[in-house]
Amino acid sequence: MLPYWLLFLIPSLGVLAPYRLAPASRPLMWWLVGSLFALTIGLRFEVGGDWGSYLTYLERASAMTPFEVITAEDPGYYLLNWLVAQLGGSIYWVNLACGAIVMAGVIAFARQQPLPWLALLVAVPYLITVVAMGYTRQSVALGFILLGLVALGEGRVRVFVAWVLIGAAFHKSAVLLLPIAGLAASQSRLTSMAWAGTATLIGGYLFLFDAADELWANYVEADYQSQGGLVRVLMNAVPAILFLVFQGYLKLEASERRLWWWLSVLAIVCLPLVVMSSTATDRVALYLIPLQIFVFARLHLLSGDLRWQTVIVCSVLVYYATVLFVWLMFAANAESWLPYRLVWFVAG
Repeated sequence: MLPYWLLFLIPSLGVLAPYRLAPASRPLMWWLVGSLFALTIGLRFEVGGDWGSYLTYLERASAMTPFEVITAEDPGYYLLNWLVAQLGGSIYWVNLACGAIVMAGVIAFARQQPLPWLALLVAVPYLITVVAMGYTRQSVALGFILLGLVALGEGRVRVFVAWVLIGAAFHKSAVLLLPIAGLAASQSRLTSMAWAGTATLIGGYLFLFDAADELWANYVEADYQSQGGLVRVLMNAVPAILFLVFQGYLKLEASERRLWWWLSVLAIVCLPLVVMSSTATDRVALYLIPLQIFVFARLHLLSGDLRWQTVIVCSVLVYYATVLFVWLMFAANAESWLPYRLVWFVAG
């Protein structure tokens, strides 16, 4: 499990370092860190609970025609696999491309926060370790959603919609985030609501409605129990409650406050829903993980005293170190992630 702790150590050093990088060197440093994380995600060997399933995707895509690819379920992921197969590549090419997309979203989002290194640290234990290395399709969708949230925070609704629709091509459940665009708009809300509503209908028609019966049967009627689903929903609910209570101290623009208010409400709504269907709610809750990054990367703003800010930042670091430790040691499916193996050292 040492590689996972090394990934956690990198942003920890960024948080605790007594010096600051020169402005000119920061983009290069983030590019290097993002590349390291993407390589770790992409070049893993038999790491993640669905490893065999993704091998099947690649095999299936290699035998498909271009028309079958673009009309398949989750066409974005099939297209990526098809292109890799045509080039004679392997699953590691697919995973590396997916890892690059995830990290592009994570780093773009982290760099928008007051403490970017702390934001990256928050992402390591679950978003990067579990989701990016286990739920490949949904992690790519989440990467695009993070890019969309950066745009939406800047008031660019159309860009948010575009990123979410691209993400939905990798995992159709991403369209569930489209209404946020209209709900979060602070100006021309009627226009934004119309935009989001139209995009939701289009996205739902393209990606979700045709599979609604199958999704309901698989996730609700079958009553699948996602291991640890309640814990993960609670992890979103904690920052949601903190945001709703302390939002006035976080120095947000009106559009930002509205956006994260709605996401916080959704995170809390997931609490009773997880009892009805833990797997379905758990999967939807993955898209609310950015709430953890956003809130904990600016929680220090609650105090103007440097000593208290330091205490808050260190508390967040200890909290997420505990999350990583507990998951690695006690999660029911952690054995699928352990030990971490790099393809270069196991493939003959």
